[in-house]
Amino acid sequence: MMKPIKTHLPNLNAPLEWATRGGDTVYTTLVSMRADGTVETGDIRKQTEVILDNLKRIMEAAGGSMKDVTIIQVFMTDPADYKAMNEVYAKHFTAPFPNRGTFYISGLAIPGLRIELVVQAHIPAKK
Repeated sequence: MMKPIKTHLPNLNAPLEWATRGGDTVYTTLVSMRADGTVETGDIRKQTEVILDNLKRIMEAAGGSMKDVTIIQVFMTDPADYKAMNEVYAKHFTAPFPNRGTFYISGLAIPGLRIELVVQAHIPAKK
């Protein structure tokens, strides 16, 4: 059964949760939204930093850490941003690294967004 995870991110009044748990698996999809509801639409480094800071906080809220992340799907609007995104990404993860796929798409739901992550982590549920 799916259960929402309480995060620091604002309620969007939309049919979605920022993070959910199904058994020992945690799922989250993140854009560069701050806790106050504003969205970082600056360069790829800034957007990636906001997203990965949010991911860290969500992993902690679920009872885990960034070491529990098992797979990340990266959606980006500009292939030229890859190197800079990867430099920021490398500051947040250490070996063994999560499995990762990167996809280039024509756009994201909020104008100005350059990146969105879909993440899964394995964090045993507390009984």
